Amino acid sequence: MVKDDINKKICNYIAINWIEKSKSNRAFALDHFIEESTVRKILQKDGYRIPVNTLKKICDARNLKLSEFFFLINS
Repeated sequence: MVKDDINKKICNYIAINWIEKSKSNRAFALDHFIEESTVRKILQKDGYRIPVNTLKKICDARNLKLSEFFFLINS
């Protein structure tokens, strides 16, 4: 898998499974301790090179380990 593909896969999973089910982009950002601009970047069609610390913040807010997250996106 190419580097950009994994970033796209991560962002698409977050966008489809979590952000789209959230009340709003702002609510998702507040609930997950990230900036709303980061949420907009995640929602971009081609994804976003999401930093590991941002991904960790999102996972922590969902009581999810990074390893569990990567299991989810590969299921």
